[in-house]
Amino acid sequence: MNSLHAAGKLPKSQYSIGWRGNSGLTDGLNDATVKEGLVGGYYDSGVNVKYHFPMAFAMTMLSWSVIEYRYKYENIGEYNHVRDLIKWGTDYLLLTFNSSATKIDKIYCQVGGHLNGSVTPDDYTCWQKPEDMDYPRITQSCSTGPDLAGEMAAAFAAASIVFQDNVDYSKTLIKGAKTVFAFARDPGRRNRYSRGNPYIAPYYNSTGYYDEYMWGGAWLFYATGNISYLSLATNPGIPRNAKAFYMKPTTSVLSWDNKLPAAMLLLTRLRIFLNPGYPYEDMLQMYHNVTGLNMCSYLKTYHVFNWTRGGMIRANLGQPQPLQYVANTAFLASLFVDYMNATGVPGWYCGTNYVSADVLRSFASSQMDYILGKNPMNMSYVVGYGSRYPRHVHHRGASTPNDNKYYTCKGGWEWHDSKNPNPNNIIGAMVGGPDQNDQYHDVRTSPNFTEPTMAGNAGLVAALVSLSSTAGHGIDINTIFSAVPPLYPQNPPPPPPWKP
Repeated sequence: MNSLHAAGKLPKSQYSIGWRGNSGLTDGLNDATVKEGLVGGYYDSGVNVKYHFPMAFAMTMLSWSVIEYRYKYENIGEYNHVRDLIKWGTDYLLLTFNSSATKIDKIYCQVGGHLNGSVTPDDYTCWQKPEDMDYPRITQSCSTGPDLAGEMAAAFAAASIVFQDNVDYSKTLIKGAKTVFAFARDPGRRNRYSRGNPYIAPYYNSTGYYDEYMWGGAWLFYATGNISYLSLATNPGIPRNAKAFYMKPTTSVLSWDNKLPAAMLLLTRLRIFLNPGYPYEDMLQMYHNVTGLNMCSYLKTYHVFNWTRGGMIRANLGQPQPLQYVANTAFLASLFVDYMNATGVPGWYCGTNYVSADVLRSFASSQMDYILGKNPMNMSYVVGYGSRYPRHVHHRGASTPNDNKYYTCKGGWEWHDSKNPNPNNIIGAMVGGPDQNDQYHDVRTSPNFTEPTMAGNAGLVAALVSLSSTAGHGIDINTIFSAVPPLYPQNPPPPPPWKP
């Protein structure tokens, strides 16, 4: 995932990318309340801003894919690389709150963006590669934010399973997950992290947080085995407030803002493989049923979503930058098929119709084929893949020459406005994608077409590894359950001797 543009002192995995260098080495250090600074992490999209909400989501998605498909990553020689990417993100996120405490009163939720009341140089008014930033970079702190904290808890908990072989680090991640989830559950802090924040809301405006309660609770249960987290994730009030059972297209597609379909699939996994029974069965069965209906909705036959003539599901209902939603949908569909295959189930019901699992797999494959070039533009939307791919990606680092020259805040816009291809290819990056008519404009000044996102590219990697047949088949059933205790007596002890 070279599309994850690392900040800070570069990790080993990115040394080979010659047009990148160390950057953001003073992030957070000008804020007296940030003790260790906020150096590291990842920039998002084409800007030099570190948005912690989608960053945490990306780490959760990558960790989930590693937990399910570790053997595939190993077979293609990417296991250590993807672990490095995850750890780079979780190491940074651990800096964004007091991870040594059990109770916190704020989380640093963003680095960079607009300066308060100013239009002078900042991450939006400047077009500079990260290595050249010389303007002040603000830190945003949030004293509320169950959505952000719930996603961070999910990221830490999922990563703790990935790093089970590193006991001390896994414990650190679990402690961090518990701390931020307690923050998320604090009744006094239940306002969306982006609410009323003009420096966050225009870009990552969260619409709710009950989905993160389900999502974070499920991951914490898997990481710790503590049934209180499972009880929360299956509490009827949580999906009710999250509108999980409304069966609307807006709730059935996974995104950085909507974890509902993923959380329900993750909890359906528990029912499929462990079948914990009472008192969880009723809610788990509902999650399983809705998961099946979500999968039905992805099939063209049932006319829930519109499709482009070229064969792309319009999973984000015709809004710009569709491919991240397409990739996430393909991942969930492919993973559900693997769950069915692992238990010898050949299909599922869509109403009265029985649908073969192969149909759902074909859907997922078709969507990834579309992204990789089987589309009306005959164009791969992943940079570096195929013979024809985007050359004008909306990205500061990729568009600015690596010529050892310094380009000023204003001077850098020359490269934004240039009609020439990017001098640096951001290999592996999936761009925003075509419009609802399958048309794509490879123009740097049109970010809806040409901008890559961190969250979208995490979904791309997850979908690709799930569908890869050359790397092997199937999932790792058991690793995710390593910390889960028996939820009912498997072999009950004999009764005590009878006494008169």
